[in-house]
Amino acid sequence: MLKYLAVISITLLFCTALQAEQYRSYQAKAAFKSTHPCPSTGKTKGACPNYTIGHIDPLACGGEDDASNMQWQTKAEAHIKAKWERKNCK
Repeated sequence: MLKYLAVISITLLFCTALQAEQYRSYQAKAAFKSTHPCPSTGKTKGACPNYTIGHIDPLACGGEDDASNMQWQTKAEAHIKAKWERKNCK
């Protein structure tokens, strides 16, 4: 019984993660990165230490998932913005 519950729990977590990711366009993110080099490395490919790509107008508030609505943010800025979005965009 416990094994069955563990499988269900893992499946639900995995499905929830997939649902969250399916609304984000990887093509838009790639287009953004190709024209906006990473602030810390100056590169248009690969990792960007201490930075993340965020939406200017949050998706949760109706913003578009398009390269024109993206910006580089420090991870600290992104964390603060995410807290605001959870509170104000529903």
